[in-house]
Amino acid sequence: MLILYNFSDRLGRFVSIVGSVVAWLSVLLIVVIAFDVVTRRFLVLGSTKLQELEWHLHAVLFLLCIGWGYMKDTHVRIEIVHERLPRKAQLWIELLGCLFFLIPYCVIVFYHGIDWWEKSWNLGEMSDSATGLPHRWIIKAFLPIGIVFIFLAAVSVFLRKFVELFGSSVIPETAGKEPETSPTRELL
Repeated sequence: MLILYNFSDRLGRFVSIVGSVVAWLSVLLIVVIAFDVVTRRFLVLGSTKLQELEWHLHAVLFLLCIGWGYMKDTHVRIEIVHERLPRKAQLWIELLGCLFFLIPYCVIVFYHGIDWWEKSWNLGEMSDSATGLPHRWIIKAFLPIGIVFIFLAAVSVFLRKFVELFGSSVIPETAGKEPETSPTRELL
């Protein structure tokens, strides 16, 4: 059980580090949006490329951080019901939800996401706008990449809940919680 817990911890740390580092893209996104708004308002310059860059940054930010959000337990759930259940029932719901819904969903979306990206690559797909960004396949590649991070987060949460349910006597007190990471320290 300790091996499963440690593996879950490592997966969780990896997903958390990637998510917290990628979250810094929000600063770039803010700069791009502010520049776009200012140039549209005061200089009457409209740029399709800037708008599409905003959409692409939003997509990358969402797709690469969603696994981190799941690790931090920030996803939407019916808290009124979930919080009133006993801890074991909460663990079972999370365990079965990962096993029967989230992990299979990730596998299906990854499979179709690769196909979607590959078709875009083969067609040399570009923006629908003549002045838009080229190489639409780049943004489409982030769907399967993002799904991999959700999958890793789901496996980490599944293993953590499994260990907490069936091996709680051999694991540290931190089981069931997101691993503490300081990505900026680890990167330096």
